[in-house]
Amino acid sequence: MIKHSLRLLPIILLTLLISCKNNSSEKKFDKLEKMDWLVGNWEQKLPDGTLKETWAKENDSTFSGNSYFINTKDTVHFESIKLTQKAEELTYSATVVGQNNDEAVDFKLTSDVDNTFTFENLAHDYPQKITYKKVTSDRLIATVSGKQQGKQTQESYPMSKK
Repeated sequence: MIKHSLRLLPIILLTLLISCKNNSSEKKFDKLEKMDWLVGNWEQKLPDGTLKETWAKENDSTFSGNSYFINTKDTVHFESIKLTQKAEELTYSATVVGQNNDEAVDFKLTSDVDNTFTFENLAHDYPQKITYKKVTSDRLIATVSGKQQGKQTQESYPMSKK
């Protein structure tokens, strides 16, 4: 009986070690990883120019991006963006030269449902809400919305992956 119990001891110890181990295999940046599909080059061609957005993975916790509108040969609008996860909070930070003293404006993730990610900053002048919706692996819709000059406004930008 003792010999049989001694043979089971390594199996019991291994089972205990596996069940008690620190679950470091849990994904630390799970909210950001849900947006991996965003990495790449996106664009929307319009009659007066092209809207482009590029995203790259900087590291496990940060994506960096640029959004710009090109009219013929000139860049009319340019903004740099960071998506950063710290603990359980995912933040969309946008910096537009010449606005907000060239400081980033942060929008916190408030909703993540059905491949639609909504970031909000109700204290910002406009927009107060930024939404990215994955339509397919190569199509998305970016939407900015909120109150502008007292009126509820929304602009949507369907883009394709290039």
